[in-house]
Parts: sequence; structure tokens; C-alpha cells
Amino acid sequence: MGSGIAQACAQGGFLVRVRDVDAPAIARGRGLIEKMLTGAIERKKLTPAKRDEVLQHITFTTELSEAVPGASLVIEAVFEEESVKQALFRELSGLVGPDTIVATNTSSFSVTHLAEGFPRPERFAGLHFFYPAAINKLVEVVGGTATDPAVLTELERFCYLLRKIPIRTADAAGFCVNRYFVPYLNEATRLAEEGVASLATIEEVGREAFGATLGPFELMNVTGIPIAFHSASSLYRAFGPAYAPSKRLEEQFRSGAPWPWKETEVVPGRKAEVRDRLLGLTIGIATRLVEEGVATPEAVDRGATVGLRRRWGPFGQLSSIGVPEGLRLVEEYSRRWPGNFPISKALIDRASRGDRAWPLRLVRIEREGPVAWVLLDRPEVLNSLSSELLEQVEGAFRALENEHGIRVVVLAGSSPVFAAGADIAEMERKTLADGIDFGLLGQRVAERVERFPAPVIALVEGYALGGGLELALAADFIVAAKGAQLGLPEVTLGIHPGMGGASRLTRLIGRAKTKLLTYTGVPVSAEEAYRLGFVVKVVPAASARAEVQGLAETIASRAPLAVRWVKKVVDQGLDASLPGALHLEAVSAGQTFSTADRTEGMRAFLERRKPNFEGK
Repeated sequence: MGSGIAQACAQGGFLVRVRDVDAPAIARGRGLIEKMLTGAIERKKLTPAKRDEVLQHITFTTELSEAVPGASLVIEAVFEEESVKQALFRELSGLVGPDTIVATNTSSFSVTHLAEGFPRPERFAGLHFFYPAAINKLVEVVGGTATDPAVLTELERFCYLLRKIPIRTADAAGFCVNRYFVPYLNEATRLAEEGVASLATIEEVGREAFGATLGPFELMNVTGIPIAFHSASSLYRAFGPAYAPSKRLEEQFRSGAPWPWKETEVVPGRKAEVRDRLLGLTIGIATRLVEEGVATPEAVDRGATVGLRRRWGPFGQLSSIGVPEGLRLVEEYSRRWPGNFPISKALIDRASRGDRAWPLRLVRIEREGPVAWVLLDRPEVLNSLSSELLEQVEGAFRALENEHGIRVVVLAGSSPVFAAGADIAEMERKTLADGIDFGLLGQRVAERVERFPAPVIALVEGYALGGGLELALAADFIVAAKGAQLGLPEVTLGIHPGMGGASRLTRLIGRAKTKLLTYTGVPVSAEEAYRLGFVVKVVPAASARAEVQGLAETIASRAPLAVRWVKKVVDQGLDASLPGALHLEAVSAGQTFSTADRTEGMRAFLERRKPNFEGK
């Protein structure tokens, strides 16, 4: 794990110092990194030049005193032995600076407990990478009881810079993913132990029911049966008999042999019972996780689809079979463990109402003073625009219209990606009528953004392609981070822009340039978009959010009524004749003279002080 984490950090552009116990250990770690990079070159995921650059970012040492001083972040990745980890943290405490963040890569120990004795527990957190760390995009970000929330936010941002997808989880046994994943592996062995089905049958159900590449037995063979056994034992100590490792799992662990699932036959008639037990277990634990405040439903599903590489997460599966059916499966499973497998009250309540689906939040609103950030939050699919996401964008802007004190809105992605286009998996299933409806939905949402009374800034990081760019163009203006790619590539899919992107872009850069972009479908860089005229500012990628927040705060500090009215003048005047636009501007400007803000602004100017505008 340590070599994989080092590689991931170096590929993210960070300078990395690796410390290991001796020269042979360093040689093994460097060899693993070189092997992974060579494999990436063979798969055409990396160029030889990039490999050399990554290796140049990593230095190795056997001395902690050489590795740690001056580091912004120290990640511990020693083996899962609590006393060894705590001894390392005691040694670290005298070497790290006051602002250094120290993170443990533990998958099973309490972050709060590991932080005991560390002099600055507020700078201590969990950063649980998933295997293989250089490739798997999931990272669990875990806060102990003393961890500063700002540290967790900084670690999430760090993960995004590594092109990872972080999920926030409480400091509870198993954190988020292992809480339901390890019992799934264990339950597979119980099913075999009880003679419910053959190993091959259980393996096939695991692949089919969860949309996984590997079933439970092959997965344990790849990642290590000892890990499954020790993880199940840890959960058993925390949660009781329902989580206890089966005798069959313990026997296989002690034998040292892999699971011989390929030596058995699939029995189709046994699949239904296996499926029901595995789903009942998984949904039951996932819904309890949310009820206990360990993680959000979105984090739980993201853990499954990103970290475990399943097609569906537990809540996605619950919605596909229906909440009442999900409750039935959980109740059946719970009866196997009287008093030790509680059922989520929210699951019971939703089933009693007849809810079909468990809603997932795809858009977040965050507030920083008078500035609200509307964040597209599907990082696992580069914030691709589904119908549900668009409807939630509309709902977010509708809610903010009635919120007093919000003077500027920033529309952005939760990760350093705006939106890579429409959700092709959803679009591929659409009929002619569905396609028209989707375009009209996108236009309605874009119009809601465009007509929002306060200024709206679109921050484009990473990609704004297709529907993503169409949505961004509805903002008052676009600020792009260096390295961003913007374009309307719909023609490469046999369609063309339908959410208003072509029409809005024409008004910004003219017909000929719009036709060039839409005919070719070739994206342009942030700098080229600025030269073309549909991006107003290009900012450094590392400070993009801070710069846009600063810009938004500057606008928010101005007289809010004057800003809102001039927005209306510009937008309405664009479609009016010049005499009509001039008249609208004169009347609107005249109206500002009747406001308290005008009195305050001019008085503050004469008194040489900063004005305090109240929007009156």
C-alpha cells in the first residue's frame, strides 16, 4: 500500500519522500512502483516521459528525520499492527511542524485511539486508500473526535488533486465500505458452510447481483483470505455475533489455500436464496450505516461503485428492487440474528409509505457568507448530467431564490471537474420523444440558472463538455481553471447540442466560431476559450476555488440591488433595439436613486469609509 500511495501522490504532481526500514524494503517498494508504471505504459495509460517524471518526484530514505521535516502531509502506511503504528506516531511527533497533517492509512483501527498521545490531534486524521492504491480511485477520509473539520476538507481537496474520489466517514469500526463489504464476503462463506449453494453458485450470484467483475471467493483469493478473516474478526468484536467470521472462513484462512470455487458447479436453482441473503445483509447494514451517521447514502454507494468497482451501490440496488421489497429481505436476514441485526427505522418508515426509491443527493449547496456554491456531485462519473441531477440543480436554484443574504452563486463541480457531458448510459436508452423531453428539461434548468436574480459564476475545472458546457453558458460568465477543456462534442455521438448551448454560444462568439466548435466537436483549452470570448478569466488550477470565492465576495460587497438590476438591464437589453435598451438602462439606473443603498454608498464615499449595503 505504501508504494501505491507514494506513486499516486507523485503522479498527482507532489514531491514525495518515502521512508522504509532498510535498503531491501526500499528496493522492493521502488520495484513495485516501477512495475506498476511499466504496466501503465504497456496499457498506453502513461508515456515513458511521464514515468520518468513520476520517478523523479520520489526520493527514498531509511531515516525518518530525513523524510518528515518540512512535509505538508505525512501518510503512515505500515502494516496493521496497532502498537507499531502508535510507536511510529510517537516518533513522528517530534519531527512534524505545527501545520503538518498526519494521516493514517488504517483500515481497521480507531483514528481517535491512534491519535491519543499525538501532540496535535486536531491535525491527525484517517486517509484510507483502497487496493491497489495507485489505481483504485476511492479514499475514505476519516475524522477522529479531535480532528479539525478544516483538515478533513483539506484532505478531500488533496484526494481530488490525486484524481481520487474521497468519501467522508465517521470514525467507526469498518468505517464505511468495509462495514458492509467484509460481512458480504463472510456471508458468502456462511452460505457455503450451511450447504445452501456451491462455491461456484455463490461466486456467480456475487458477480450478477452486484454488477461486480469478481465474485466473493475470487476476490478473497486476489486480495488475501487473511485480510477477510482478520477484518471479520474486528467487526465481530465491535458489533457482535452477526458479524462473526464463519468456521469455513477461519478454516480456509488457516489452511493457506485459495478458495477452490472453480472446482464446483453452478446450480441455478440455488441462486435466488443466495441473492436474497446477500442483498438483505448488504441493504440492512448500509441503511444502518446512514442511520448511525457513519456516512451518507451517496458515500455508501460511491464506496461500492468506485472502491469495489460494482455497477450498483446498496442504495441503487434498493431503489431498483423497491424499498418495500428491500425491507422484506432485511427482515428475513435480521430474523437469523435476533437482537443483533437491528433494522433501520428510516427503511421501515419509507417502506410503510410505499416509497419506491431511496433518494440520493446529486447536488450540494454550500454557503460561505453571502456566496452560495451549487456543486454538481457525481464525481464517480465526472458529474455527467442525468435527468435527476438536472432536476436537483433546478431545485437548488429555486431554493436559493428565496434565501435572504445570498448575493452571488457559484456553479461548480464538487470535484475539480465541472461536468463531462450528459449521462450517456441514460441517453442511450432514450427514444425520440425522450430525447426532446431531455433537451427541454435541460433548457428549463439552464433558464432557471440564467434568470436567477443574483449574479451566477460558473467555475469550470477539468471538463465542461456537451451538456456541461451548455449549463455553464447559462451563468453570467465562466471562469476556467488552467488545464480545463471546454467544448460541444455532441456530433461525435450522432446528436447535437439541445440545452441551449449553441444558441447561447452564438450570442457570445458569433455564428462562424460557434459552427466551428459544434461542427468539429473538438474541445478547446481554457486559454483558447478565453481568446474566443466565452470564458472571461483563466485562473491557476491549484487556487481556482479561492480565486473565484474572492471574486464572488468582491461582487457580493457591492450594492446588491444595483448589481441585480444591471444584470437585468444587460440581459434584457441584448434582445431589445438600441433605443429600447438605452431607455431600459436609464430608467433602471434612475430607480437606484430611490434606494437606501444609493444613500449609503454616496455617503460612505464622501466620508471615505467602506459602505455597508443592505439591499434596501
